Amino acid sequence: MKIINKFGFSVALMTLSLSSTVMAAEKLNVICSANIDWCQLMVNDFAKETGIKVKMARKSSGETFAQLRAEKRNPKVDIWWGGTGDPHLQAAEEGLTQEYKSANLNQLQDWAVRQAEQSGFRTVGIYAGGLGFGFNKDILKKKGLPEPKGWMDLTNPVYKGEVQMANPNSSGTAYTTLATIVQVFGEDKGFEYMKKLHQNINQYTKSGSAPVKAAARGENTIGIVFMHDAVKQTVKGFPITTVAPIEGTGYEVGSMSIVKGARNLENAKKWYEFALRADIQTKAASVKSFQVPSNLSATAPKEAPRLEDIKLIDYDFKTYGSSETRKRLLAKWDNEVKVLSR
Repeated sequence: MKIINKFGFSVALMTLSLSSTVMAAEKLNVICSANIDWCQLMVNDFAKETGIKVKMARKSSGETFAQLRAEKRNPKVDIWWGGTGDPHLQAAEEGLTQEYKSANLNQLQDWAVRQAEQSGFRTVGIYAGGLGFGFNKDILKKKGLPEPKGWMDLTNPVYKGEVQMANPNSSGTAYTTLATIVQVFGEDKGFEYMKKLHQNINQYTKSGSAPVKAAARGENTIGIVFMHDAVKQTVKGFPITTVAPIEGTGYEVGSMSIVKGARNLENAKKWYEFALRADIQTKAASVKSFQVPSNLSATAPKEAPRLEDIKLIDYDFKTYGSSETRKRLLAKWDNEVKVLSR
């Protein structure tokens, strides 16, 4: 019912408008591409500290990027937290995310700041982790298989049906694998490698961490993942051995981006600053997430693989995070690798 007061204003309308504004200010829509327990920790702590109601969905990096493209004209998401940096960089290039320069950039690792600079400050690094694989040592021993030390070992026919990785179209981890192999061996030899590896793959999963989780459960032998995901299974008590490939390997800069056209922009900025804080990043270890944090003052988990101990390649984030290169490599993988029988 509309009530007109003595000043001629509609009280009901004013109340409704004020209520709608307050409600909008207290919401935030987040897509999280890290492990679900870490996602939930972030949501719970942010909501408790700010009083903002957070709606969170957990999706892989590839799935999230596809959603942002599909919703470009009417975005439903405010902020994208976590997941490999390449699709974040591509989203920035395609104008799906918006520029935001934190006042706390000087508190971050160089690799996190470079990520921000390369994207025109449309994304920023929040953690890092080296790529490798994990194997179930009990299954390996039971089957009498040798322990793999590097990428080339995984193409050995003795591992036929024993290796699992994610699909690079849906998984940022798997796209980083594809881009890493191309950079380690060169594109032609890299794709020949992927074809040989394909013969040993038992399944391409949707999620990047799923292969080593399957190995931990005894459903698979070797999972190609970021090393911190393999370490997590070991810490949980599973017989998983983590391997940093001897030929050299790539790494991820897990990233965070504010979506262009975010409906709850101010709250997205609050999450952004919250996620860059040292005390918040240090909490990752409490949910057994063992990435290297981007804040210089954050405490890295003692179990986290030390980047300085891994033979890291000079991963070209600018090239392999570009829309053109990513589309081309994925199409080539679909047409030349995925279609092969095994």
